Amino acid sequence: MRFRTGLLLGGAFLAGIAAGPQISQLSYVGGGLTPHALAESLAKDSDSPAENFRLLSLFGHVLEQVKANYVEPVSNRDLIINALNGMLSGLDPHSSYMTEKQYGDLQVQTKGEFGGLGLEVQGEDNHIRVVSPVDDTPAARAGIKPGDFIVAIDGKNIDGLPLDEAVERMRGKPDTKITLTLIREKTPKPIVVTMTRAIIHLQVIRSALYDTVGYIRIAQFNEETAPGLEAAYRKLKAESHGRLSGLVVDLRSDPGGLLNQAIEVGSDFIRNGEIVSTRARHPQDSQRWDAHGTDITGGLPIVVLINGGSASASEIVAGALQDHQRAVLVGEKSFGKGSVQTILPIPGDGALRLTTARYYTPSGRSIQGLGIVPDVTVHESRDDPAYSIREADLAHIIKNQGGNTTKPPPRTDLPAIAATIPAEPPANWPSFDPTKPATDFQLQQGLKIVRAMAAGPRSADAGTGTGAVTEASRHE
Repeated sequence: MRFRTGLLLGGAFLAGIAAGPQISQLSYVGGGLTPHALAESLAKDSDSPAENFRLLSLFGHVLEQVKANYVEPVSNRDLIINALNGMLSGLDPHSSYMTEKQYGDLQVQTKGEFGGLGLEVQGEDNHIRVVSPVDDTPAARAGIKPGDFIVAIDGKNIDGLPLDEAVERMRGKPDTKITLTLIREKTPKPIVVTMTRAIIHLQVIRSALYDTVGYIRIAQFNEETAPGLEAAYRKLKAESHGRLSGLVVDLRSDPGGLLNQAIEVGSDFIRNGEIVSTRARHPQDSQRWDAHGTDITGGLPIVVLINGGSASASEIVAGALQDHQRAVLVGEKSFGKGSVQTILPIPGDGALRLTTARYYTPSGRSIQGLGIVPDVTVHESRDDPAYSIREADLAHIIKNQGGNTTKPPPRTDLPAIAATIPAEPPANWPSFDPTKPATDFQLQQGLKIVRAMAAGPRSADAGTGTGAVTEASRHE
């Protein structure tokens, strides 16, 4: 099958994506059923042709009753799209039906440029929850955080509003104002923020140099991620005049994206061995991807920062680097999304985003519902984590199954300083300001660890990235 395969937080849309064409009118074919036959059809669990006919007749009967008796007129299109959404969202949180417009939005998102606020949102129990603000956008500068709930737009309540309608209200012409009212956990009063809409050029890669340690931030996995990462590393190497001693890769609050980009990023740091494998319903559709034989850093020590907002594609990269003991993971447990979604276009009628496989880290782990536990736990602040919603908290999640272990290979290579790293900032630590790296406690601890790794002895095969994963621990 030649479909784009991505790892996306299901139902998430970026506020302000350019609109596409409307979906064409849908029709239905239905028949009538008596109340007794309706109950009998629901009670049966069979895929026989006769049972399928009865269930389709049930659907037609319900549609006719709603059309005839609902308090307000409603179109066939709205009813059937709602039915499609219900059918797919009832399977798992990441499967969904996309109209042509929504499918167009997704295609724009993966190419890295869109208009609006730079705010990724998701529907949850008839509420709109923030998945993540995009770096260096109006939403990020306004201080919106993952886990915030948007309850009003320009003073008008949006509770119960469908996700696509809420996103549509947040879109608008650049340089126009918009006010969002937010509810944040453990904040007693609603938070009101006013922003100016803008054309968002999604900066998926940012970099900085701290003495001789390079820092690369990956905000999302789209078509620009792997090329951008490689360019950023070349830039850091040039800025350090070839004296780069280590690297911090920041995957915090990275909601994921395209599977192929996760594979490419993992292959940039792991020289040999498996990056990730997937198992689908049909064995012939299962796949495994191996590294390309090149580590762009030549074996430099690496620290990877993760938190509860690190999901899907970012978890694939973190899991591969952890299993191969190629990097030390620092921060908080990740989101725990271990499934793969395939985009199945329907010509003229949008697309399905359907969960088609589970993925497994090189050691055979499925992190579905579990997340990745860092090698060194470091909390962002002394307060309880603000990002409290993870895969395990969502409805209808798929089971964690098929893995041969739930834990990464045991580590014996951590630097001695790792045992001395505090789990939270001291009481006098300044409030976090994203424009001031010195206030980023997790980053500062990551820099300490990578500097200790750079100063310590390095084995001759430091760049192979294969020591912890043996043939016996892999799965086919």
